[in-house]
Amino acid sequence: VQERGALGFERHYHVTDPFIRRLGLEAELQGHSGCVNCLEWNEKGDLLASGSDDQHTIVWDPLHHKKLLSMHTGHTANIFSVKFLPHSGDRILITGAADSKVHVHDLTVKETIHMFGDHTNRVKRIATAPMWPNTFWSAAEDGLIRQYDLRENSKRSEVLIDLTEYCGQLVEAKCLTVNPQDNNYLAVGASGPFVRLYDIRMIHNHRKSMKQSPSAGVHTFCDRQKPLPDGAAQYYVAGHLPVKLPDYNNRLRVLVATYVTFSPDGTELLVNMGGEQVYLFDLTYKQRPYTFLLPKKCHTSGEVQNGKTSTNGVSNGIHLHSNGFRLAEGRAHGSPQVELPPYLERLKQQANEAFACQLWTQAIQLYSKAVQKAPNNAMLYGNRAAAYMKRKW
Repeated sequence: VQERGALGFERHYHVTDPFIRRLGLEAELQGHSGCVNCLEWNEKGDLLASGSDDQHTIVWDPLHHKKLLSMHTGHTANIFSVKFLPHSGDRILITGAADSKVHVHDLTVKETIHMFGDHTNRVKRIATAPMWPNTFWSAAEDGLIRQYDLRENSKRSEVLIDLTEYCGQLVEAKCLTVNPQDNNYLAVGASGPFVRLYDIRMIHNHRKSMKQSPSAGVHTFCDRQKPLPDGAAQYYVAGHLPVKLPDYNNRLRVLVATYVTFSPDGTELLVNMGGEQVYLFDLTYKQRPYTFLLPKKCHTSGEVQNGKTSTNGVSNGIHLHSNGFRLAEGRAHGSPQVELPPYLERLKQQANEAFACQLWTQAIQLYSKAVQKAPNNAMLYGNRAAAYMKRKW
């Protein structure tokens, strides 16, 4: 009790105005030969691990400004995330990198003991939880959240959450974190304005019951099991973003959550929305979900259908093109360009639909036809440029 009280006192008073005013650069730790992308404290707060573009990880004694250990991680690209595994005595370190790999290292012998290559795009973040020993999670730009259990002999991971089921094939997971007070809750940031909060235990129980069901192996041609049970996901979004969606579309802005973290007591969620603002959500204050009616678009399974989103009984509220770019649909405020004649407007809409369906070459050809007839229309040039960027040649 005394230790818990001391920790509470420390957390309450460790950031005060006089302390902030005294902050300054104490020391520079030299050791990496490339950009340092990630830092991670151990549980006690007396060790600091760093990961870099040089594919090395370094463990520091930051209080004495000393480098304790440096090792090459075996990665072939930039390291984006590094984490100490709880209950390992600061012996096990996990790294995720741009080579789509997740590596597990034993710092006592400076060796990589596990290498996971299940992701197909850059691994952006690793998450751990004290309540889940030998278990950790990864978020990658292939849209998958994977779970790893080091107690199992298999050197493979399992997909915990597949965001492509709901957001299209090109959705990218950027960050994730576990609630420090209730390790069953996992927050995920990805492409789009929404931050998702998942109940890990509910997902596991659902899949276990599906495996034990007598009809688990019998499906009709059109039958499709729900990957997540109803109520396993909660959605958080800044209230003004749906209202301002047309403005963001006109400016081709892409919203993506690049960082998420919980408050120490687990009641608040802090989100950095790249290209926008930083938001703090109160997890204890529940609002009723809103549904926004949107026009029908080209879609795949799990996206908007007939203007409504229905994923696990919760509305996502906004339809984002699964390719990540936003196309200009009309005049931006203050734009001097002239309205397109009806036949060119129809041609532009055909190009937009091809873009939404990821038919890049067809979209480019249609935009080019429109540009020939309206060479002074900046919107057509911008949309065609976006198609060229997505096609990548």
